[in-house]
Amino acid sequence: MTVKRNSPENLRPKRFWAAWRRPWVAIAIALVMVVGVVACGGGGSITGQSVAGDATAQAPAEGSAPMNAGSTLDAILSRGTVRVAVPQDSSPFGFVGADMQPQGYDVDVAGLLAEALEVNLELVPVTSTNRIPYLQTDRVDVVISSLGATPERAKSIHFSRPYAPFFSGIYGATNLDVSSYDDLAGFRVGVTQGAIEDLDLSSRGPEGMTIQRYDDNSTTVSALLAGQVDLIAVGNTIAAQVIQENPGRNIENKFVIRNSPCYIGVRRGDLDMVQWLNVFVTTKILDGSLDELSEKWFGEPLELPSV
Repeated sequence: MTVKRNSPENLRPKRFWAAWRRPWVAIAIALVMVVGVVACGGGGSITGQSVAGDATAQAPAEGSAPMNAGSTLDAILSRGTVRVAVPQDSSPFGFVGADMQPQGYDVDVAGLLAEALEVNLELVPVTSTNRIPYLQTDRVDVVISSLGATPERAKSIHFSRPYAPFFSGIYGATNLDVSSYDDLAGFRVGVTQGAIEDLDLSSRGPEGMTIQRYDDNSTTVSALLAGQVDLIAVGNTIAAQVIQENPGRNIENKFVIRNSPCYIGVRRGDLDMVQWLNVFVTTKILDGSLDELSEKWFGEPLELPSV
């Protein structure tokens, strides 16, 4: 019998073998791909990146920078504790009370943060100089320490949206004729090392101005009261306390250096934590919690720039 070329009898075996070969071809291709991936990984492992919260990811050594950016939120929830850097010498943001316990606006915000995370709170007192290094070396999870944001700082850490109002200025006796940067020539100006005022004076101060740097805000203020400097560059809240406690010194604001609301700082690349903090701040603005703290510690309603 002659079988036609395109008859069903002629096509049936070919269809059978084609259908039989398909799964084996797919398996062979998959094996080739697996071998290629293993070879690229080196030593038979894939080492591109670790997933945040992965129990098999290696934890950073004590005192070292975290290995996995974006893992802070998962680490806090897993640990059950959030480590917050707060100021120890920057009233009313953070200071040591008569009971030797930290208190202030930033301390209360840290409490709200731990409550929202449903974890325990560990307060870590810091100064203007060491607050960012503490964050970078994983000694704290976040910084709530009257921290201003600058493009230079943003190269090292990331920021939440603003959570507190703040401006810094030049303060001194009323008899000093100072109203601009140019007028600072010939004067000694005290500043806290590493603070945002230090950065501004270093870049914008005139020739003939002498900058004297101190370790913390208390020492900077003491230098003014002791006559070691003619003027100081500090935040408005610190100056307000100095003026209130020393009415006979006739200290006043000479001019504003910059409006610089406060931000919560996190490690660079830690976008999960930034996102959570932005939602946290927004909800605390909307429910009035931050306004209550502003009235309590600053004596005025909360006013934040729309940024």
